[in-house]
Amino acid sequence: MYSIGQAAELTGFSIDTLRYYEKIGLMKPPKRGPGGLRSYSEDDVRQLSSLHCLKKTGLSLDEMKTFLQEGRCFANPAFPLSVEDRETIESRVQILSEHMVRMEAQYLALANIIEETREKLDFYNGIIEKEAVKK
Repeated sequence: MYSIGQAAELTGFSIDTLRYYEKIGLMKPPKRGPGGLRSYSEDDVRQLSSLHCLKKTGLSLDEMKTFLQEGRCFANPAFPLSVEDRETIESRVQILSEHMVRMEAQYLALANIIEETREKLDFYNGIIEKEAVKK
């Protein structure tokens, strides 16, 4: 079992973020120990690590909530999928596909900004070089 500080350190979230995620229902409330102190299990920490991974991709809190609400990992593909499992996976594919389109658009926009910045740097460096040659 982990304290809230330990869970925060292990998952890369702040303590305030862990409390907020619990408050909005993104994560189930952890067990409480003496004095009402939160106590996080290995499963809690794994779920928080999954949330951290999803957050790094830029998913919104609502998208993360939808993504995780089924609570299934599907780490073992050896078992046949039920209809419910298939629907869960299709829902996740939809969320990630839509998010991928947004990330690719952001990537292209950033690539354009980088190229424009390179051109400006080349232009200004050219002016500096010409000025240095004159001296």
